[in-house]
Amino acid sequence: MTDPTRVRRHPERGRYERAEIEAILDAALVSHVGFEDERPFVIPMIHARVGGTLYLHGSPGSRLLRRLERGADVCVTATLVDGLVLARSQFHHSLNYRSAVVLGRARLVSDDGEKRQALRAIVDHVLPGRAEDSRPPSEKELLATMVLALPIDEASAKVRTGMPVDEEEDEGLPFWAGVVPLKTTPGPPEPVDPELPVPDYVRRLVD
Repeated sequence: MTDPTRVRRHPERGRYERAEIEAILDAALVSHVGFEDERPFVIPMIHARVGGTLYLHGSPGSRLLRRLERGADVCVTATLVDGLVLARSQFHHSLNYRSAVVLGRARLVSDDGEKRQALRAIVDHVLPGRAEDSRPPSEKELLATMVLALPIDEASAKVRTGMPVDEEEDEGLPFWAGVVPLKTTPGPPEPVDPELPVPDYVRRLVD
């Protein structure tokens, strides 16, 4: 825990164990990457974690990546929503969630081997097993992609679980209260070529 990553609002929800932070980053498909240039910007991006490093990628023309390449401070956040928390009062409505925040300065990945490993990890982050079952990037595509590496050295998580917490005077009100769990459920695969069998790694996802 560092002062910038310390959870101040509901500090009891703060989590600082590396394993819990990494589990949230691994489960979230999309993160939001924030930086400040002339104005603050936050961009959604697919990420991947390899060990203690978070990889981000995009076009070399991206203002975000070009700014981070020059050494800007960056904030990466990932959030998983687990449920709707419905209280008797509107004030106490909330969400059950798990979120992670990573702060630091990213470095440009210039080594081709690390760059290919990072892009492969990003593909497998979206769907494990997919990288093995797809064409790797060509030299031209590799040149057209910028990859940045952010060490997961300064990070924290925040987690809310459980039922709504109503004021004592509201507990007798005749309004339904409770939690509606939420989860992402994959639908049936929609193939480009119906003649090709659905891969096992896709079947495992939807079964």
